[in-house]
Amino acid sequence: MTARGFSLVSGGLDSRLAVRLLQRAGAEVTGLCFETPFFGSAAARKAAAALGIELVVVDFTDTELRIVENPPHGFGGAMNPCIDCHAAMIRRAGEMMSERGWDFVATGEVMGQRPMSQNRQALVTVAKSSGLEGRLIRPLSAKLLEPTIPETEGKLDREMLLDIRGRSRERQIALAKEFGIVDYPSPAGGCKLTESGYGHKLKDLLVHEGFGDRRLVELLSVGRHFRLPDGTGLVVGRDSGENEILRGEESRGVLVDSGDLPGPTALLIGGPKSPEDFGRARRIVLAYTKGGGIDDRSFFASWHIS
Repeated sequence: MTARGFSLVSGGLDSRLAVRLLQRAGAEVTGLCFETPFFGSAAARKAAAALGIELVVVDFTDTELRIVENPPHGFGGAMNPCIDCHAAMIRRAGEMMSERGWDFVATGEVMGQRPMSQNRQALVTVAKSSGLEGRLIRPLSAKLLEPTIPETEGKLDREMLLDIRGRSRERQIALAKEFGIVDYPSPAGGCKLTESGYGHKLKDLLVHEGFGDRRLVELLSVGRHFRLPDGTGLVVGRDSGENEILRGEESRGVLVDSGDLPGPTALLIGGPKSPEDFGRARRIVLAYTKGGGIDDRSFFASWHIS
């Protein structure tokens, strides 16, 4: 009997090691990753190619936005609902596992590596919230947790799994050498929701425009963002590439530029809410224009989000 399942792949070392440990324990593994405007799939695609496994990529944006609107377990240090996000991903992975008649979902989580989201209680909470108790495997810390169903059924050799805990990376680095895993990134969050500046922009969007237009969420990564006194959102391009992106979004508002002067393009989201809005927007654009005659950008500091 051979266990078969999904292993979540982020692109980092731990998720790569989880795949190799599962394979060593006798499992057939397919990679799975989720992508949203907050985190992409490029690193996961690179990792899966290096591991020689199939990778399934799932657009998770709509689910993630619903979680951010109302996270049952709250936020971390910014707008990051990590526990609820992990649980929702694993729940979706579990649904896909069941659809295929497979045995497990695995992650590269290490007990105690992240004090808030990977302590014992958080790992147990995610398993319960996802409805995947008994089918959720953390290969790097499996021996510190209760045996899963594939292990008790003899489909997966528990002795080939590990008991790593804490924030030290020594055992993972040694394992990487053993498995011949090279060119892996340094540990990093990789999720924009953990960034305080991005979180301010996201919260501002939620309060004013909401998440009904997914493209507005994607545009949070473009340009400088302002909230004008009458409540209109303004996005100002920082370079020619961003100016071009904003010019393609005219259907979402009103474009403002610097006329004949070289400078940024800006988007007034939804159009001006008052007669003064367009004039304010133009003054901001001119403040970022060489020769525009307005040099004191500090005047607009209270309107600047990030």
